[in-house]
Amino acid sequence: MDSAQAPGAAIIIPHYNDVERLRRCLTALSSQVSSEEEVVVADNASDQDLTAVKSEFGFVRFINVTEKGAACARNAGVKATTAPRIFFIDADCVPADDWVRSAYSVFGYETVIGGRVDTFDETPSPKTGAEAFETVFAFHQKTYIEKKGFSVTANLVTARTIFEEVGEFRPGMSEDFDWCQRAGQGGFPIVFADSLVVSHPTRSDWSALKKKWRRLTVESFGLESGGSAKPMLWTLKALAMPLSAIVDTRWVLTSSYLSSREKVRATGTLFRLRFVRMVWMLGLLLRSDPFV
Repeated sequence: MDSAQAPGAAIIIPHYNDVERLRRCLTALSSQVSSEEEVVVADNASDQDLTAVKSEFGFVRFINVTEKGAACARNAGVKATTAPRIFFIDADCVPADDWVRSAYSVFGYETVIGGRVDTFDETPSPKTGAEAFETVFAFHQKTYIEKKGFSVTANLVTARTIFEEVGEFRPGMSEDFDWCQRAGQGGFPIVFADSLVVSHPTRSDWSALKKKWRRLTVESFGLESGGSAKPMLWTLKALAMPLSAIVDTRWVLTSSYLSSREKVRATGTLFRLRFVRMVWMLGLLLRSDPFV
């Protein structure tokens, strides 16, 4: 593809063994993209057959990434394109009908943009404990960006020039937090855009929720310790987990999105998860296996 035909934006989608959700994401994108956008699915050598979805979405370019992890997939997706604008979205997300248009409108060459991430359930009502928990606590993008200085990569817009200056996502840690922190330190502020919207399914059961938080706990440990953890600080954070559940119960009880029954379920899941996270965190510090 020569420079005259080069796309104005590349939409990068990391994927691993989630074909039906990927199909849902691409279906939502199909009515929005044109020859101005290149859609790249960076597949982490999935076991699932992608033949049908490749045939169904001829406008998408699939690349195979053997090095495991979403960070590696995103890096490979960026390398596979030359577009000056990079729009990141995850395979399990559903972009709003105007997501591509909004990405162009909020784009800037000096800032990194994080959009809103709404949640929805994939199972009938009432919500399970995991679904109710995520309805309250998942993807507070405005808070993440304005108070913690990072955006999740499920809805992130940046310039290629910024990405090249900041560097690639680093696997084995909370790569979205790490990358956005490096961007901020490099003089590229993270800005929240409420008009840039994707929807993400809630985890439907305890097993899925636990898997998510196991990964986040390990990534957080890697990010904070860098191989030499500060034992006292990490221990205090671990021991504070059950106490944080008490404090955060208020967000469950005041939620307008949950029924009374769902609030009970969410509260139970909140306490269960925080106690389990405490055990995981202490186990990581002791170098034992906390995930048995």
